[in-house]
Amino acid sequence: MLDTLVRDLQKLCDERPFHTGWYLKDLRAGETADRHGHVVVPSASTRKIAIMITALKAVHEGRLTLEQPVTIQAKYQHNDSGCFQHLRPGFTIQLFDALVMMIIVSDNTCTGTVADMVGLDQVNALCQSIGMRGTVHRHGMPPHGLDRNHPLEAVNVTTPADVGLLLDLILQGTQDAAVAARLGCTPELCQLGIDILSWQKLRNRLPSWLPSGTKVAHKTGTGLRNQNDAGIIYHGAQPLFILTVYTEHLPVELPDGMPGHSTAVQLIGRLCRTCYDALRVEAAVG
Repeated sequence: MLDTLVRDLQKLCDERPFHTGWYLKDLRAGETADRHGHVVVPSASTRKIAIMITALKAVHEGRLTLEQPVTIQAKYQHNDSGCFQHLRPGFTIQLFDALVMMIIVSDNTCTGTVADMVGLDQVNALCQSIGMRGTVHRHGMPPHGLDRNHPLEAVNVTTPADVGLLLDLILQGTQDAAVAARLGCTPELCQLGIDILSWQKLRNRLPSWLPSGTKVAHKTGTGLRNQNDAGIIYHGAQPLFILTVYTEHLPVELPDGMPGHSTAVQLIGRLCRTCYDALRVEAAVG
């Protein structure tokens, strides 16, 4: 039963003066819980999980190949995320490399490139087909010039439960061809998706309070007023739980003087460690 754990998570969130929504699935017992799990919020770069899976679907269908050359163009380099924004345009990498960079350092040059290659209509169609009802991909590249009070309709959006569902299906798809087929993929392609997510280099949120070396297959997201992270947390080689955390309307500064973004990052780490401790003990007892 998740009752005690949920109370602990809620207390941590209630102590913070901003919106925090999360979705949790205990992968051993199959139980789920959430806080504002179906409330629509800015997805920020967690949207890239769906873009990656849509690209892998296109690979399975033969419309793309992981080895095909992708030329990095200057029109995609006007952004503030990742590494390729700083390099001279015109160089070529493989699609595989673009997917990896899009996830592990959240490279927006690669994201804009891949999003245009697969088409946002295809990304949205995949999300809708699996039940991600609160998710909308509006932009391949994040829009510029927005202020902190922008409406939700101005950005890409999702819900904690939607992204939890997507991660759950990817994980199940590594072992079940029928589930992989729901994503338009194979078990091998689903495993590749998990592998890429586990190579994540931005580890200051979900993994930050976990023991060194803990495997976490995840994708972060940062916006003008939010910090997000969504992932599968392992105990040894076994997936232990799925946790997606989305903060929103972060203040620039809290009453104690701490920046809102830093406080949210620490909260995400504490929430993840609280889940890890409780569910690891349950798994050991079971």
